[in-house]
Amino acid sequence: MSENIALGRSHSHKNRDKNSTSKLIHRALSTRSNKSFNTGSASIRYDFSLSTLRGTIQPELSKKLYKMIKTEKHLISSHDSVAREQVLVASQLSDWGESTKDDTISSISSKIGILLSELGELERSYARSLDNSRSILKTIRNTEKSIQPSRDAKAKVLDDISRLKAKDPGSARLITSEQEYIRAEAENLVAEAQLTNITRSKLKHAYMTEFASIIERAEKQIIIASHGFRLLNLLDDSPILPGDRLRDFPYAGQARQVINDVEDDLKEWQPENLGDFFRANPLFDSKSNPDFSHRPDQANQELSGINDASHETEIQNIEAENSK
Repeated sequence: MSENIALGRSHSHKNRDKNSTSKLIHRALSTRSNKSFNTGSASIRYDFSLSTLRGTIQPELSKKLYKMIKTEKHLISSHDSVAREQVLVASQLSDWGESTKDDTISSISSKIGILLSELGELERSYARSLDNSRSILKTIRNTEKSIQPSRDAKAKVLDDISRLKAKDPGSARLITSEQEYIRAEAENLVAEAQLTNITRSKLKHAYMTEFASIIERAEKQIIIASHGFRLLNLLDDSPILPGDRLRDFPYAGQARQVINDVEDDLKEWQPENLGDFFRANPLFDSKSNPDFSHRPDQANQELSGINDASHETEIQNIEAENSK
């Protein structure tokens, strides 16, 4: 009898231990708890990033541009990675050339390494230009984000009016809601006009920046590649016979001059007049409109002031109508 009681107690203790262990495991698997069940292995981790949360709470109006700007960040990181790898390849090529014990190969490979390193720096500079373009696009995204409440307020008042008309057409609240709608619509018109002006100006500015950097990178790459061919022409690749002594490199001075020419050409490079690539905008063209003879972003500030003035006029007219 006592043995049965002891066995029952033993099973009871085991069940309690099993249940408590199960609870601990479930508690460790809960994403709401920071506790972890220590089983001797690494703790279970859950990766939640603030950027992921920001993406889910973006207003509907700015979601698409937010997603594109985020993707472009990965693109810029890729160009930075290419730049680093290009510089690394240049260094490894130079090291390899030196290890061949061939003066010709060593001299040419070291000079080519310099050119490849310059290409890496070009890629890094291009990535910075892309980042500048991306920053300009953020202005549009932020404006879209700020416009969303205005649209929502207008839609909410309109829904209230529709509900009141269906429920109580003679309600005094209906008149108040209609007046609120007039005010909300006036505010929204000003906001939408500002969004249009900012979007057009910043979109043009952003991609003019990007396309100009593409042209700069391409033309400088051509400069570097052209001088690279000059270097390769100094490399004598005529076959030698077994046992022949390796020839000395007689063009060391010319090879150094090629590098000097590359540096000079890159320093002297100037961007072409890119105005021909874009049709003139009369709003921002100083010849057709002297009032906007400064930069597009300054012109946009002027437009913002005009819109604010018109907004005040509209509000005054609405208040005058309400007082009648």
